[in-house]
Amino acid sequence: MTGTPAAVRAVWSDFGGVLTPPVDRDLEDFCAREGLPAAAFRRAMAEVARPFGGDVMAPLDTPLLSEEEWARRMAAELARDAGVEADLSGFGERWFRGRRTNDAWLRFLRGLHDGGLFVGMLSNMPPAWDRQWRRMVQPDGLFDALVLSFEVGSRKPERRIFEIAAEAAGVPAESCVLIDDSAANCAGAEAAGWQAVHFTDAERAAARLRPLLALPSGV
Repeated sequence: MTGTPAAVRAVWSDFGGVLTPPVDRDLEDFCAREGLPAAAFRRAMAEVARPFGGDVMAPLDTPLLSEEEWARRMAAELARDAGVEADLSGFGERWFRGRRTNDAWLRFLRGLHDGGLFVGMLSNMPPAWDRQWRRMVQPDGLFDALVLSFEVGSRKPERRIFEIAAEAAGVPAESCVLIDDSAANCAGAEAAGWQAVHFTDAERAAARLRPLLALPSGV
C-alpha cells in the first residue's frame, strides 16, 4: 500500500493462534495427551493435505473432507509412515480438550468493541469445530460478525473471503484490518486491499493496531 493508510473501522481477528496459543504449541500438547509422535502427526497432515493443494488445514476448513474421513486418512497415514495405531475419532472434541483462550487478546478486543469499533472474527474453521470454539470464546456481545470458511466456501488467504468480510462490516477494504498469526493470510489480506497485523502476542499486536484505529485516543 502507498500513502497514508486509511483509518481502520473494522478489526477482524483470527481464532487459532490469536485467540488461542500458537497452533504448533496446541499440536504438541494434543500429541502429548494422545501419546502420538508430533513429527509423524505433522507429516501425516501434510500427506493428507497434498491432494488438496498442500495447506495442512485445507481439507478440513472449507471443507473438502468431513472430519471423520480426514481422521480415517490420518490414521492410515500414521500407520503407514510411523507404524502408529491411532484412533482419531471425535478429533475436534479431543483437539479442544484443555485448549486455552488468549485472555489478553480477548480483553483487548472487548475494549475495542465496547469503545464502538466494529470487531469481527475471520477464521478458517472446520464445521465440526463450531461448537467447541464457541465454548472457548462467547461471540455474542463481542463480535459484530463472523466470517467462517466453512460457511462462506472460501478460506484465507483467498481474496473472496476478504471481500465477504468487508461487505459484512459495511466499510471499504482499506478500512479493514486482519489480525492473524499466518504471514500468508496477512499477505492475502493486503493483496485484497486490507491492512494487516501479523500476530505474535497480544501486547505487540495491540501496540501496532492502536495507531491505525478510527477511535478516540483514550480507547
